[in-house]
Amino acid sequence: MAASRDPGLETDDGSEGLVFHIQRYSIQDGPGIRTTVFLKGCPLRCKWCSNPESQDPLPEILFRSPQCQKSGTCAEVCEVGAIKLIDGAPSLDRSICTMCMECVEACPSGALEVSGRRMKLEDVVDEACRDELFYVNSGGGVTLSGGEPLSQPEFSRRFLQACRERSIHTALDTCGHASWQVMGRILEHTDLVLFDLKHLSPGKHLDGTGAKNDLILDNLRKTLASQSARVWIRIPLIPGYNDTTPHLKELALALRETGAEKVSLLGFHQWGRSKYLALGREYPYDGVDSLPKTTLELAKTVLGARGIAVTIDH
Repeated sequence: MAASRDPGLETDDGSEGLVFHIQRYSIQDGPGIRTTVFLKGCPLRCKWCSNPESQDPLPEILFRSPQCQKSGTCAEVCEVGAIKLIDGAPSLDRSICTMCMECVEACPSGALEVSGRRMKLEDVVDEACRDELFYVNSGGGVTLSGGEPLSQPEFSRRFLQACRERSIHTALDTCGHASWQVMGRILEHTDLVLFDLKHLSPGKHLDGTGAKNDLILDNLRKTLASQSARVWIRIPLIPGYNDTTPHLKELALALRETGAEKVSLLGFHQWGRSKYLALGREYPYDGVDSLPKTTLELAKTVLGARGIAVTIDH
């Protein structure tokens, strides 16, 4: 009998959370060498998202068709008929899939994989802290990312607290879309906030992410005012969305008023495209070229000319 779908996300006491990836030796998610823990669930739906498998607060199956050997074993083991063979190639009906994972286990090529697994807090902490020596020697630590860590608030709070208790530097990568009550409690155990900022216009933010930015901007102001953690602002620069000179000038004035320590520009790329296809979803930025280095350098110049300390990250 097929198992029912996992309820997902964290347990009420935060003793377990839904993790979709743990990346060791990360050098882009804060200072030094780090381990980044990626959690499932996000309140935003950014059209350019490079990790669309992080958005849904439940486990998901990715089907990477180029890897498929067309053995048909996935269809054979599916008890509810969610997988049909069309010209020998499997087609997954996600509306009736029960996430029993039988097809994933039976797949001989790894074309089927699961994004999101329930993990115990202590196991995630132990995994994240394995490279403690590298953290000490490089000034690194652990970073909690997603998805959106604030979507699993108690697990995130307890995870960062446990790392802090081991004297390991902690960073929170967040879009800031949660209540201040939730965010404030997590910041108590955070050394550095990597605060993602997409657009200053409420309408443009809504169009690009599916949510307005009033709560995000309010939490950014409160985070900076609290002085509970260092703040680096990260801006994904998206072609035709927030890379225009007028918006960059407006952004520079707003950033200068915040007093944030550093601003990082992240250039748009097509890395998320294959994941959208593997999830059976349309990629909104299909056919849009990656942002050229010249555009990133121009944006850096515009912001830097107005007194903003800017770096370009990839």
